[in-house]
Amino acid sequence: MEAENHTEGLEFLLLGLSEDLEQQPILFGLFLPMYLVTVLGNLLIILTISSDSHLHTPMYFFLSNLSFVDICFEKPILFGLFLPMYLVTVLGNLLIILTISSDSHLHTPMYFFLSNLSFVDICFVSTTIPKMLVNIQTHSRDICYMGCLTQVYFFMIFAGLDNLLLTVMAYDRFVAICHPLHYTVIMNPRLCVLLVLICWLIIFSASLLHILLMRRLTFSTGTEIPHFFCELALILKVAQSDTFINNIVLYVATALLCVFPVTGILYSYSQIVSSLLRMSSTASKYKAFSTCGSHLCVVSLFYGTGLGVYLSSSVTHSSQGRPIASVMYTVVTPMLNPFIYTLRNKDVKGALGRLLSRAVSCP
Repeated sequence: MEAENHTEGLEFLLLGLSEDLEQQPILFGLFLPMYLVTVLGNLLIILTISSDSHLHTPMYFFLSNLSFVDICFEKPILFGLFLPMYLVTVLGNLLIILTISSDSHLHTPMYFFLSNLSFVDICFVSTTIPKMLVNIQTHSRDICYMGCLTQVYFFMIFAGLDNLLLTVMAYDRFVAICHPLHYTVIMNPRLCVLLVLICWLIIFSASLLHILLMRRLTFSTGTEIPHFFCELALILKVAQSDTFINNIVLYVATALLCVFPVTGILYSYSQIVSSLLRMSSTASKYKAFSTCGSHLCVVSLFYGTGLGVYLSSSVTHSSQGRPIASVMYTVVTPMLNPFIYTLRNKDVKGALGRLLSRAVSCP
């Protein structure tokens, strides 16, 4: 194929998870009901066990963990799951935002950052999944040049915001546990808004730089991308022109936007652990650590799945391994975040219960 020196009318081919288009609707129709039955059944078991004190025994504890593992086992490998997963992600995070905004007890820095994280998660998953669902239904794998460029841009923005917001939330927990008497003074509303705006400014600038550098590249018409969405690293690999500067900027930006946030999170939690060890009361330790337990779970899930993507592609050298692994941090992580913060947080569960009660009581 000859290289194009212009981008008008240029299209890429997203190969997705399976290159056999005839199998996609069959798989979708087959696995969708299986997935719904699996998730709802296992969630029902988990909720039943957690809500009934008579079932708080070792046997049912192990059963609830088995049900959770069964749910997680189904998600990354069944192709037909994306539609319900997308809907659950959007509705779950919207419910978190609505719950926080409607309950004055949750108008605190921690829940302000959580509502921002939920908004970013909705945008994050909406950047990739709707286009893939359209391609499935239309039996098309095409995406225009500007569409691909737009997808790359917003994917970098919302993935980066997830990263930085988790760091800000770790700092918030550090101040709350290590400096509780000065928490309201330090984490005042002005600082909270400023921290979120700084996150947006940093990611917006970094993403815009990548897009401007990408605009000078040339591609062949019908270039195939071995993924279900346009990812910058893969786009650079299929470019026809020199990508040396692009790769340097990508490596530097990735290093900076990973090293500094991870360092900030590790420092915050090292100080938190140190503060917990100095507490004499076991009840005080548990109460203090419980406030950051949900955040720690989300951080582990986000960085663990992100690391798994690159390990899977670098170790196996398989073109199919990367897309499947990417499902974990592009879809599964944003979907699980509302459940983690709801099931592990008494304040959110209480506010959610009050919200649902008001909704039911309304004529």
